[in-house]
Amino acid sequence: MEKVFHFDAPREKYQCDAAIVWCFDNRFDLGFRKYLKRTGIVYTDPIKVAGGAKCLASPEHEGDREFVLDQIRQSIALHRTKRVILIVHSDCGAYGGLEAFKNDAAAEAEHHRQELERAARILHAAIPGIAVEGYFVDFEGISKALP
Repeated sequence: MEKVFHFDAPREKYQCDAAIVWCFDNRFDLGFRKYLKRTGIVYTDPIKVAGGAKCLASPEHEGDREFVLDQIRQSIALHRTKRVILIVHSDCGAYGGLEAFKNDAAAEAEHHRQELERAARILHAAIPGIAVEGYFVDFEGISKALP
């Protein structure tokens, strides 16, 4: 193989501050990473799937939920993760975008709050004792939807 870029990465294993289940929609990535840094969350195991926490709350296929639960279990086993952060966002294509809520931002936010609650219940049932936080991200900021 031909090395195309050099960098130095730490070789030490780390303890993960949080496994994060979020959407691969990149519009919110920078803002949420800044929020994580501000709150002291440095080492993350990102689990990016269309719809973020939707894969736990209302997956299109049951296998999607099991895949993400397995990824969280791997994070716990490999990096001693004790916290999972669930994220959903405004205008998410996996939910049909804002149009699916008749462009009613309040209805969309309430739906996503309920999805986060459902995802947290499922996660607690599958992995008892795991700490769970849930966030809704829109174009103006980040709202905590779960404690």
